[in-house]
Amino acid sequence: MGIINEKFMLKNETARKLYNDFAKDLPIIDYHCHLSPQMIAEDYRFKNAYDLFLGGDHYKWRQMRSNGIDEKMITGDGDEFEKWMGFAKTFPLLIGNPLYHWTSLELKRYFDIDIPLSEKTAKEIWDKCNECLLKPEFSAQNLIKRSNVEVICTTDDPADDLRYHKQLRDAGFPTKVLPTFRPDKLVNIEKVEFLPYIEANGIDSFEKVISFVGEKIRFFHENGCRLSDHALEYVPFALGDAKAVFDKRLSGGDLSADEIDTFKTAVLAECAKHYTELGWAMQLHIGALRNNNGKMFESLGADTGFDSINDLCIAEKLSAFLNNLECADILPKTILYTLNPKDNYVLGTMLGNFQKAPIAGKIQFGSGWWFNDNRDGMEEQMKALANLGILGNFVGMLTDSRSFVSYPRHEYFRRIFCNLVGGWVEDGEYPEDMDALKVIVEGVCYKNAKTYFGF
Repeated sequence: MGIINEKFMLKNETARKLYNDFAKDLPIIDYHCHLSPQMIAEDYRFKNAYDLFLGGDHYKWRQMRSNGIDEKMITGDGDEFEKWMGFAKTFPLLIGNPLYHWTSLELKRYFDIDIPLSEKTAKEIWDKCNECLLKPEFSAQNLIKRSNVEVICTTDDPADDLRYHKQLRDAGFPTKVLPTFRPDKLVNIEKVEFLPYIEANGIDSFEKVISFVGEKIRFFHENGCRLSDHALEYVPFALGDAKAVFDKRLSGGDLSADEIDTFKTAVLAECAKHYTELGWAMQLHIGALRNNNGKMFESLGADTGFDSINDLCIAEKLSAFLNNLECADILPKTILYTLNPKDNYVLGTMLGNFQKAPIAGKIQFGSGWWFNDNRDGMEEQMKALANLGILGNFVGMLTDSRSFVSYPRHEYFRRIFCNLVGGWVEDGEYPEDMDALKVIVEGVCYKNAKTYFGF
């Protein structure tokens, strides 16, 4: 038998009561993910277990490479069952890795499969999954409905026409599928993609950068967007002539680090001004070192499993950036994520510098992200927040996933959270006041996000 049962990750009676009574059946608000709105709108039907579980999942690809699986059998043109076998060969070795828990939850919750995946069971599980995938209830939309998802926020480029979000809204799909404004290609002036991007969007002056930002943010707002997202190695801050920097880049000049930060600061501040006016939340994902393997980047492109944690010092510029926005009265609701756990206490203390009524938890410490999306990472993030701020105001979990069966990650989070809180109660560090605990658990697992984002 498998590991998924009522006591999974719930190590005491209080934890089990909190989970079963207050968390288990709450709807899901997935306020940051990378699902394809086109696949949702077209109600995509998955071809087989590889397509559902392994297609596009660089978490799994990364571990398969670590187990010596040839790239042909990961992202190449190898037989899809043989790729599935490669993951099955890897899976039993993943003791302590969240992929073991996530995949076990996915198999149990969607396919009622209890047996652990291995080379011996791979064919049996492959056949059962593929048989199920022939049924209508395993389409993209029906997987979302079965997962009790109330809101999905996808990740979208400013130039996107949002046709699929409109299509889903007009069709009356019961789950809200909303866009998220992700202007990285416009912000990252130093990247090779910058000049082709601005040319494709008819931008040939700094004034047009500014007008483009305002126009697109309002277009996104009209189509339900209530969040932005920015992927940053560090939060930049430099004050200067951003127009001159843009003109220099357009004419082929090389930019200094300070000039790059000057442009980024100006564009991010312009974005923040609009976010504040519209009541959006701004997400800052800080600390990824991307595309480390140049050879594989040339072969496969970005987001294929060759990223890692950066170790830059982030506090001083982050503080200056947030302070600059606050002094100009344009600091929006903001969620700060760190990929490097060394910065948990940096972010955990930075929050308190910029909290402001009437919003409870206006500045948030985002949940354990990417390489921290595991029990230890989640617990350390929540302990840091509890030690330094108000855990009860936390907006909780998101999937950050491209997978349509990733929603058990919310169950994983809720179990970990209830176990953490239950442990504190049983250790005598918080009273066994179920009314107060109900408010905390329901808030962190669902209600805080619903209120914070205005969904």
